Amino acid sequence: MTSTVLVAGATGDLGQRLVRELLRRDTLVRVLTRPGSGKAHGIYGGQERVGIHEVDYTDRAALVSSLSGVDTVVSAVSGARPVIVDVQRALLAAAVEAGVPRFIPSDYSADYRRITPGSNRNFELRREFAAELDAAPLRVTSVLNGAFADMLTGQAPMILFSRHRVLYWSSPDQILDFTTKDDVARVVALVALDADAPRVVEVAGDRVTARSIAQTMTELTGESFSPQWAGTTGTLLAMSKVGRRLSKDKGEAFPAWQGMQYFVSMFSGEAELRHVDNDRYGPHEWTSVRDVLEAHLLESGPTR
Repeated sequence: MTSTVLVAGATGDLGQRLVRELLRRDTLVRVLTRPGSGKAHGIYGGQERVGIHEVDYTDRAALVSSLSGVDTVVSAVSGARPVIVDVQRALLAAAVEAGVPRFIPSDYSADYRRITPGSNRNFELRREFAAELDAAPLRVTSVLNGAFADMLTGQAPMILFSRHRVLYWSSPDQILDFTTKDDVARVVALVALDADAPRVVEVAGDRVTARSIAQTMTELTGESFSPQWAGTTGTLLAMSKVGRRLSKDKGEAFPAWQGMQYFVSMFSGEAELRHVDNDRYGPHEWTSVRDVLEAHLLESGPTR
């Protein structure tokens, strides 16, 4: 039977990849877009198996109507509290009222369940919403994938390409989980169609360390890259708290201090994945960190 999957946040980077993966399978896709926004129509207009629903998340009746007949809700929304908690809360309530059997929240991160309170705002928002998901009368599956490997090429300033250094905090041998957005999208699409999916599915396209990344960069460029100690995770956490206190826009989703908190969670080992199951949906050629870096170097040229 053809499944109907609704994707919230379908116009975002990950959301578009999710819809693409779902359409490779026997699915009908509904995408939510805010009234008056033409972006969804520009991306999906005319696609036979995609239905576009213009809905304000504060309009409970319209939201419930849009979710009627849906088998799985997949959230790919991105933001701070107004989105991760408030928008998803409205989406969850509407899904329950509409009788939707399954819900996949917008987690797609490292393991936020074991982090120290106060150490990572975005992870704590996910943990807060997870408590509501666990109390809801439907099946929920969170996909945890570590960090997006795509971010290593610039958005996450860990590799100093021109200086031939790879930053680390506390230990250069801490295991770091990375998965590309395309691989995450594939897994989420399969989870959306898997009625027996557990509460949490953990995958890691690659598991590396700062030391192994430096070695990979040395091999790819023929130039010596080395790990560079940048301090302890405790020092970095203290710096992030100062940055947060001084920040003018505390509602921003990814300010610089939040980036620091992600590194704290990863290099402290608290957010490391403990139950990776890459074979749940059969053999797959995962994109490695080496693959990502090699493609980046081919596109951007020399590191100097």
